[in-house]
Amino acid sequence: MSDLSDSGLPPVQRVVTGHDANGRAIFKSEDVTPTRMIPSGDASFLLIWTTETVPADNNDETDGRLRDAGLTLNQGSVIRIVDMLPGKQSPMHRTNSIDYGIVLDGEIELELEDGAKKTIRQGGIIIQRGTNHLWRNTSNRVCRIAFILIEAPAYLHNGQPLDEHKP
Repeated sequence: MSDLSDSGLPPVQRVVTGHDANGRAIFKSEDVTPTRMIPSGDASFLLIWTTETVPADNNDETDGRLRDAGLTLNQGSVIRIVDMLPGKQSPMHRTNSIDYGIVLDGEIELELEDGAKKTIRQGGIIIQRGTNHLWRNTSNRVCRIAFILIEAPAYLHNGQPLDEHKP
């Protein structure tokens, strides 16, 4: 395994806990995995874990990384690492989820559908509440973000749900 992911940043350590036959806490697994480039070539992703339901079921012994997940997981949750490459941006998109984005390294620009922009730096946290947005890395280094996405009903505007827009 390489010491770097497709983005040039170090691979991600993942430690999973669980319970033994006596109900005591144990380490179930540990791995160190690099992020992998997505087909669009603007970012490198690594799925860390998913839950099939919200609230989550701690008796489900499925390795959450092995569950099929798109950007979000219908009725569930997803955590993934995203390495946004310098000079690249995502498409404009909206999902029926609440998303927590924690900038672990670098900085990222968040743009809303009306063109309003904010730069979020290392240590900054974004709470995305079903809004139409895009991500842009205007810096000359990779930005690593941990995204936690939890399924939510569509935002209602004047009583009508706003449609998801998943590129």
